[in-house]
Amino acid sequence: MARRGGRIDLASLAGSVGDNSSVDKKPAPSSVSGSASADGFIDGQLFADVPLGELIGNPRNPRRRIGDLSDLSTIAERQLQPGVAVTRATWLKIFPADEKLIGAARYIVVNGNRRLAASKEFGRSGMDVVVRDSIATSSESILEAAIIENIGRSDFDVLEEAEAVHALVAECGSADAAAQRLGRSKGWVSQRRALLKLSPELQEKLRGGELAIRLARSLAQVPLEGQVKAWRAAQERAEKQSAQEESKDAEPVTESSNTSTVATVATAKAVRSLRSLRKAGVDPEVLASALREIYTDEEQRSLREALGQ
Repeated sequence: MARRGGRIDLASLAGSVGDNSSVDKKPAPSSVSGSASADGFIDGQLFADVPLGELIGNPRNPRRRIGDLSDLSTIAERQLQPGVAVTRATWLKIFPADEKLIGAARYIVVNGNRRLAASKEFGRSGMDVVVRDSIATSSESILEAAIIENIGRSDFDVLEEAEAVHALVAECGSADAAAQRLGRSKGWVSQRRALLKLSPELQEKLRGGELAIRLARSLAQVPLEGQVKAWRAAQERAEKQSAQEESKDAEPVTESSNTSTVATVATAKAVRSLRSLRKAGVDPEVLASALREIYTDEEQRSLREALGQ
């Protein structure tokens, strides 16, 4: 079993289930409404506690890594939301080349790969899934379902998202068709794809939160060899502007200043610092992470209370 709360590679997860499964027991469907045809097509039927040996993660998931699973540790006691899966037969109609990859698995989990990984990580023997073959009408529909599940999640690598969107455009044949499937604008699709034009150094900055998406989109329009230089120039401009604003607004504080004046000046300095961070494109999630590193639990509670007021 993997280390608790560690990172799990999707490829290793997919390879860990299949031909070596020792579980042959077929799960009993629940009474939830759904349909099953004579040819094995199942749509909307809930299967409770499907043995993990009969499930395999989506081999075409746009996420390369599932990430830290510690937030799903409670799945050991209860699973609040079932995964969404398709039957083996339906999957192989679309991806016949995947037969060896999925091994003996009965169902392929399209949505809920982190729940599947957490079930294995934290000792569950089975997982609840809704089998919905209707989402697997084409390769585009499979990719669409996986992207929609992950878009907007803070733990979904923005470049993985960009690569997934790019792949969907290729599957659909146009950015317009991909945008329509995702319920997004064509501009959003184009902006996400543009991130793939960033230099490797800036892609790492983007992943690490040092480079805001807004600025990254602009830098992607710069020739590759000039992107890093343009980014550094943008940083220098932001720092210079911040220093000028701080110098302009600064007020001297003497020993005779009363408590109220000191607090006012301190607030002004804090506001200027936060404005500088915002102008530099620091995302709120990155700022929150930094505050958790700096402040004690008690200070964090005080901050939350103050913000609530």
